[in-house]
Amino acid sequence: MNNKEGGGHGRGSGGFRKRKHDNFPHGQRREGKDVNSSSAVMVAFKLFQQELDTRHDKYERLVKLSRDITVESKRTIFLLHRITSAPDVEEIMNESESKLEAVRQKIKQVAQELWGEDMYQYHRAITPGLQEYVEAVSFQHFIKTRSLISVDEINKQLVFISEDTREENNTVSSDLDDKPKPLCTWSLKVTPVDYLLGVADLTGELMRMCINSVGNGDIDTPFEVSQFLRQIYDGFSFIGNTGPYEVSKKLYTLKQSLAKVENACYALKVRGSEIPKHMLADVFSAKAEMIDREEGIS
Repeated sequence: MNNKEGGGHGRGSGGFRKRKHDNFPHGQRREGKDVNSSSAVMVAFKLFQQELDTRHDKYERLVKLSRDITVESKRTIFLLHRITSAPDVEEIMNESESKLEAVRQKIKQVAQELWGEDMYQYHRAITPGLQEYVEAVSFQHFIKTRSLISVDEINKQLVFISEDTREENNTVSSDLDDKPKPLCTWSLKVTPVDYLLGVADLTGELMRMCINSVGNGDIDTPFEVSQFLRQIYDGFSFIGNTGPYEVSKKLYTLKQSLAKVENACYALKVRGSEIPKHMLADVFSAKAEMIDREEGIS
């Protein structure tokens, strides 16, 4: 009997909580809710809700823009890879510039969304697109100049002035010319971390460029790329573990790309004269696969 009574008390624990809530009749709770909805506290929280909803909507718009930037930047990279086999290099470079200009227009929309906001509150939404853009624009710059574009040069291209607003300002008196400037000028700065991560991803594209070049009988480009990758790797080595975690993680991939290119260049240097040009790409790929297997075993 005692056990049953104890069990009843155990089951009644929930009932006890229910009876505790019953101390507040439903009518009184509804009346209190009606009173609180017009209180200063509830009004303040409604404003907080509106602000959070606005920020969430802005964040989602930035995520969508970042995806568009990523897709268009990737298409530009794919286009630039055709340069190793295309007869008209100038045509591809012009087309890539047009594509990058379209990407910059997307970045302009990002800058407009972030006007008056702290960029770092939304940085996570836009960083994938910015990294991919850095990769595309640095790849194009390397093909043109065989050098690395600086973050300052990239940011100079991301300053936008609205032409329509400039035309309207022509009718405004000269003493008001300074006031509309913040409204017609937008800019977005690539952060140092975005730049470093984009450059680290560039090394993988340069390795693919080597394979494509060798496949077309060009044995000079791999040696140029090898020297360039060595310089980038040395630069990243100065950062080491003191930089952000993502940079340290990319450093391993960069080292892999460098090792593949250097070993393939070694094979081309030693055996290049005795291997037919149409088989050079196979040697390059075989060397890369061998390095992958060795790293997997280790």
